[in-house]
Amino acid sequence: MLHRFLTALVLIAASAIPLCANAQKSIVTTEQVRAELVAHAPQGAVPGQPVWVGLQISHQPEWHTYWKNAGDSGLPTTLSWTLPPGVTAGDIAWPLPHKIPVGTLANYGYEGTVLLPVPLTITPAFKPTLLASDLEVKLHAAWLVCRKECIPQEGDFVLKIPVKSSTGLNAAAFNAAQAAQPEPLVGRSNVVVKGNNLRVSVTDLPPEIRGKTLQLFPETPEITETAAEPTQNWEGDVWTADVPLSAQRSQSPDEMPLVLATADGEPRRGFLTLANVSGRWPAVAAVPTVSPALTAALQANSAASQIPSAPSLTWGAALLGALLGGLILNLMPCVFPVLAIKVMGFAQHAGDRRGHRVDGMAYSTGVVLSFLALGGLMLALRAGGEQLGWGFQLQSPAVVAGLAVLFTVVGLNLAGLFEFGQFLPSRVVTLQARNPALNAFLSGVLAVAVASPCTAPFMGASLGFAVGLPTVQALPVFAIMGLGMALPYLAASLSPAVARLLPRPGAWMQTLRRLLAIPMLATVAWLVWVLAQQSGMAGAASLLALLAGATVVLWTLRQKNTTSTMVSIAATAVLAFAIGHNITQLAPPVPAVANGRWQAWEPGRVEQTLAAGQPVMVDFSAAWCITCQYNERTTLAHPAVLADLDAKNVQLLRADWTRRDPAITAALGQLGRNGVPVYVLYKPGSAPQVLSEVLSVDDLRAAIARL
Repeated sequence: MLHRFLTALVLIAASAIPLCANAQKSIVTTEQVRAELVAHAPQGAVPGQPVWVGLQISHQPEWHTYWKNAGDSGLPTTLSWTLPPGVTAGDIAWPLPHKIPVGTLANYGYEGTVLLPVPLTITPAFKPTLLASDLEVKLHAAWLVCRKECIPQEGDFVLKIPVKSSTGLNAAAFNAAQAAQPEPLVGRSNVVVKGNNLRVSVTDLPPEIRGKTLQLFPETPEITETAAEPTQNWEGDVWTADVPLSAQRSQSPDEMPLVLATADGEPRRGFLTLANVSGRWPAVAAVPTVSPALTAALQANSAASQIPSAPSLTWGAALLGALLGGLILNLMPCVFPVLAIKVMGFAQHAGDRRGHRVDGMAYSTGVVLSFLALGGLMLALRAGGEQLGWGFQLQSPAVVAGLAVLFTVVGLNLAGLFEFGQFLPSRVVTLQARNPALNAFLSGVLAVAVASPCTAPFMGASLGFAVGLPTVQALPVFAIMGLGMALPYLAASLSPAVARLLPRPGAWMQTLRRLLAIPMLATVAWLVWVLAQQSGMAGAASLLALLAGATVVLWTLRQKNTTSTMVSIAATAVLAFAIGHNITQLAPPVPAVANGRWQAWEPGRVEQTLAAGQPVMVDFSAAWCITCQYNERTTLAHPAVLADLDAKNVQLLRADWTRRDPAITAALGQLGRNGVPVYVLYKPGSAPQVLSEVLSVDDLRAAIARL
């Protein structure tokens, strides 16, 4: 089996090359916007010369994103840059916004196409090399795009700017963006606070705009009523306006940056001024986010429903829970495909006691080291500020696609489509014969890769406890968890009684091998479905096309026809370059809507529902968690369970963790958990009930009866 895994990993690496190449993209497209990282370097990226980069957003009709002050709602676009040493990025040079009415409210933002330019400063410390002769600019951008509904989106962009040649392709766009900048005013400006209004006075405005109606855009949010039109007047060259204060004002500044602009229906000009504020600000009134009755009910429930951020476990209890959880993990559906291969491996060593022992110990080593590696990586990323939980790797579309390629290769090998020994170098085949333990070790690694998204009973509490421990104490928890998962096979490999029960190798093993291809390819179908939840149908379709191409490549390799093999490899490579980016690009998040009985979980929704006197059940789930999907289609869909939930008027909420979601990660942490599935029942005035990961109909009905 070594040749299967080695070649599968080689194929994954080869398929990842075009995917990574496409991941270095400068364009991100969603159903609402097309976002592109563009640059303008007339003299190249050299010290002392102007270099501009910017995010150009093209909106679909009726959609908009936001200015630096979004107005009554919304969020401004944020840009986070990764640049080489010697290069720094300035602030966004925000173009003039538009006022966008939304019912009785208003926002400040952009429709159509807008470029958000940012100046780069190139210092002499920037040193290009022979291998990196261009200036590589990396950007992580996040924006909120709204129509009647709002969708948070983000994207990662990469762009290379030539150092020694000019980049003038986007000159027109940057010139237009510069023309849309507000011009600094040198005249005096002041703001006088008069009761619940502001009197704004601006002098020395250009003669050609005097007498015109102007738009006012305060850069400081939550100061004025955005939807209100100011009462304005001209007295010679002095423009004055009375603007009502916002009822939700949270600031009392001494200075206010203000942008004035001419009306939308003519060539626009804008002006930026910093106004001094005088007068006495009225007291800031705290505006409740919920009604007073709801606030009182929330306070009444908070003491009873609060769960400490860490479970009340001892380190010894966590180790015991980890051992038991690892044992039970072998019964989770996600582990079945790999365990089936493990059983066949045992049968191959029937009558070979030493082979059994070596196989069991190597498999156990692979499992334990993989648990340690995953646990250590998760702890390191969390220490770096990432909100991650157990199974985090399957929140990455690239990892999901890589596993799909691996399981496809293994499944096709088991089905007899090809044999690696037909085209692998003889040294690799000899290596397998001399090192049979490596096969078992790799099967342990593969078992953890597939099993890690799941959590079993006892395992969830131990994981939640481990993430709050110092690394030296946390890593043994992960190691014991791996030992628990490997323990049945380790014990079986050391037991002579098990060896006597195994049938002798024979022709039946070829039949078993063909049958084992079924769960492998079924796992591929599941992974494609998971990818569809992350990257949309375009990502899933692209992955299926590339898997088909890989299958053709493997088949042509078996035919030993050099021409057809080269053609199939070239065609698959071209296909990967053309559509590979669809796999790694996250699809736009689906707006939170009702899904039958189940509503989308949101932060604070549980507390508000409890305050209204209604019990709540939350299902923390993910598409890549097979145990979650099994429970949802069996126990949670059982007619008796649904009848009990209806009888108790339970609000059903589902927290979908398929994609990385810091809010859900934090909510799991408050429950003392760090993975899914997690099922919680909330009753007003009582502590929540955290149910078992293996959810039975009888246990769930008993828990519902206690509400």
